[in-house]
Amino acid sequence: MRTPTLRQLSSFIAAVETGSLSAAARRLSITQPAASQQIKELERTLGVKLLQRGASSAQPTTAGEAVLSHATRVQSAVDNLVAAAASFRIGAVGRIRLGTGATACIHLLPPLLARMKQRMPGLEIIIATGNTPEILRSVLEGRLDVALVTLAARLDRALEAKRLLNEPLVAYAPASLLRPANFVRAAAINAIPLILYERGGTTRSLCDSWFRRARICPRPIMELGSAEAIKILTESGLGATILPLSALKAPAPGMTLSALRPAASRCLAVVLRRDKLRDRGLRVCLNELEQIRHIPNVTATCPANGAFDHDPAESRSAPV
Repeated sequence: MRTPTLRQLSSFIAAVETGSLSAAARRLSITQPAASQQIKELERTLGVKLLQRGASSAQPTTAGEAVLSHATRVQSAVDNLVAAAASFRIGAVGRIRLGTGATACIHLLPPLLARMKQRMPGLEIIIATGNTPEILRSVLEGRLDVALVTLAARLDRALEAKRLLNEPLVAYAPASLLRPANFVRAAAINAIPLILYERGGTTRSLCDSWFRRARICPRPIMELGSAEAIKILTESGLGATILPLSALKAPAPGMTLSALRPAASRCLAVVLRRDKLRDRGLRVCLNELEQIRHIPNVTATCPANGAFDHDPAESRSAPV
């Protein structure tokens, strides 16, 4: 019985992820007819139609969606195979696909990424941003190697997490709308226009839970996915918001920054598959991500729940 080839699966995955055969061909550095032929051969091998082709797009059929998750796992297994072989070669080369939220990407990761490159110049680092559920799904399916995310309530059994820190959530508002104070309660901040994270993200869920404890259902005037956009609109005087402390290095003139009462926080954690091969590149990445515990001005109170296994040669002698 014929079985799919890796080239066929790669062409199919690329076509689905890019949305077109031409874009898939560019990603794989082959011609469009070659990519199309690989997918046709895969469809003949499996006996089902996998793609609905349009003039300039390609969308998976129902059968294609069912096949895709298995195809990505095969690709992930092949990546692990290649990484295992690479660990025996001389030289510091590798690739890390890191998923995280936009706030952490902007305010926490830059110095850590710079140190990763210093320690391993040949390391290719690919960053993907999104909400925790979609990032964790990508880790589970092998499209990402590791994630730095706000820890969700439940994790798939195939995933493991290491808690790094509890980061406070704080109220940020124009002083003209919310008088300066050391702390603010839900009723006070709910009395003025609110600009919050969009629904679906873990940080927004934490905000909603904080309001629910006060028996308040917030009705924000705006919901956005970017902390930077929320800050700009808030600083324009349009309303108040609740953000992670790391997104606010210092209040802008005329703005007030207050702790929440009762306190609320989000737990940042590193997440990866339990069976993930930890080559040198991934060990360097995990070592540096742990240094988030020591970033100034971000409260680090999450208890450690066990350390990842590290090569002693890759461990840092002192926190940064």
